Amino acid sequence: MAPLRKIEERGALDLASRVRQHIDGIMRYAVQTDLIDTNPARDMTGALAVRKTVHRPALPLERIPELLQRVEADQGRPLTKLALRFALLTFVRSSEFRFMRWDEIDLARATWIIPASREVIKGVKHSHRGAKMREPHIVPLSRQTLAVLDEIHRLTGRFDLVFAGDHDVFKPMSENTVNTALRRMGYDTKKDVCGHGFRAMACSALLESGLWSEDAIERQMSHKERNGVRAAYIHKAEFLTQRRRMVQWWADWLDANRLLFVSPHDLAEAGKA
Repeated sequence: MAPLRKIEERGALDLASRVRQHIDGIMRYAVQTDLIDTNPARDMTGALAVRKTVHRPALPLERIPELLQRVEADQGRPLTKLALRFALLTFVRSSEFRFMRWDEIDLARATWIIPASREVIKGVKHSHRGAKMREPHIVPLSRQTLAVLDEIHRLTGRFDLVFAGDHDVFKPMSENTVNTALRRMGYDTKKDVCGHGFRAMACSALLESGLWSEDAIERQMSHKERNGVRAAYIHKAEFLTQRRRMVQWWADWLDANRLLFVSPHDLAEAGKA
């Protein structure tokens, strides 16, 4: 416990947990090879502080019209406004779209494939990152997203990166770009909404609509199935047909909310009618 307490005192709780697991693995191996009789590290389980989960701020769905209007009225860099619209429409993670390359997009199939990893950009931290789950992730693209990409192509189509930097087109836009724009629009990115919060808003709307299976939503969100047995059966399922309809419905719902709020449930019922 002594080295673990030193790490814990520094506030590096995730590191302390990983070190504890490593010690447990060593002791377990020692038992298996008859070097010791019992694993003393087993008694350390639960002894360390655990970091509290902090959810990223996201706006209530009722404030979506306000957000959309502020994005359209923003006077910042044109590519920044397009990045906000793209992030809202696709609700992917920041690193997944910041490091996006034009050759990852298949316009004919209206599909973007986020690779498991990417070629490193010299001098850019974490530029090797692809899909967070470390396996290629398919992102179906709505008509509205394709229209946004068409606008972006006029600005950066001659470069490798879709969201090329303002000062150096061989590097991506800053990781702070989206949040800086939101702050310029009057939002507190620690309390009101941040770029990552777009994911929570999309997930909430899709669930509230009652139209889509949770499996399809989770696959679109690129979340890992926590149940190991279940994951073994569905890890290859892409739910692509349903997800194509889903992202189009989400884009249409955003359009329907440009002036006044329309709940996901109401739009879903109107669509059924």
